[in-house]
Amino acid sequence: MSVTKTHFDFMPDGTEVHLFTITNNNEISAGIITRGATLQSFVCPDKEGNMGDIIMGFDNIAAHMASGTYTGNIIGQYANRLSGGKFTVAGKEYQATQNENDKCLHGAGEYNSAVWKAIIIDDDAVEFSYVSEDGNEGFPGRVEVTVVYRLTDRNELEIHYNAVPDRETIINMTNHAYFNLGTTANGDVLDHELQLFCDAFTPTDADSIPTGEIRNVAGTAFDFREPKKIGKDIGNDDEQLIMCRGYDHNFCVNGPIGKVRPVAKVTDAKSGRKLEVMSDLPGVQLYTGNFLDGTEMGKSGIALGKHYGFCLETQYYPDTPNQPSFPQCTFKKGEKFSSLTIFKV
Repeated sequence: MSVTKTHFDFMPDGTEVHLFTITNNNEISAGIITRGATLQSFVCPDKEGNMGDIIMGFDNIAAHMASGTYTGNIIGQYANRLSGGKFTVAGKEYQATQNENDKCLHGAGEYNSAVWKAIIIDDDAVEFSYVSEDGNEGFPGRVEVTVVYRLTDRNELEIHYNAVPDRETIINMTNHAYFNLGTTANGDVLDHELQLFCDAFTPTDADSIPTGEIRNVAGTAFDFREPKKIGKDIGNDDEQLIMCRGYDHNFCVNGPIGKVRPVAKVTDAKSGRKLEVMSDLPGVQLYTGNFLDGTEMGKSGIALGKHYGFCLETQYYPDTPNQPSFPQCTFKKGEKFSSLTIFKV
């Protein structure tokens, strides 16, 4: 096992961005940059033993900053969407920054835009830290955040999230990696087979805000309880798919919240690669790169076309503070948000 620290790029203000690369004894590696504590790469072999990077992304900071994809970023203070950017904590209504029409999306981009501090804490792990000051993007409380990336010899990339506020607030963090098990050089992910350990999902309105319904997936295009190709039903005449141009929905993970359990399995027959996802969080957002249109150039100058990556963002449900029936993510002063998500190849 080893961890190396190298120069990646500079921010516009001259701040240096470093790349930390963790390599296990199987020669699988994960690269993380300090801007956004971003998962920059995840390199593993195909069925022929050829190594390939299964993370969609960009080669430099300018491209990361110009993109609206959040690819590989740590997202906070509230992942996904808040209706109107509004929420209530301890009886007081707050207004978060509205950065997607009238909604707040991904905490208005605070965590993913910051350059995090980073230290190597073991020969298989790096800790990233960031402090969100009280009132940033409209969220109450000063929040001290750490994210630890650890790569094991079981080929498991663990992402440990910890956040402690100094007053009551909402916290919902995730990683927004786009995966392509065939690598983006081989096109879209519609032939990837996906299994979700989820019996239900949360339908949305036309603004991608959950309606409050928790709908059983049985008999719908959202049924991934048995493995099926991502593209099999993506073009169905389903109002939910039409509104979002594909899948961009939260699924309700089976099993007890707070216990690490299976979330998803993905396989790509062509490359032979597999991905397993495990988490202790209640939900996972499946997003299939519906708004990629080939205008952004990814790594090695590859144009990122529609469905060139899929996301499995472990999370509390979208708009949770405004949906009393959803599992809640309000944390009191000194109460720790702590979570673990594992990506295994």
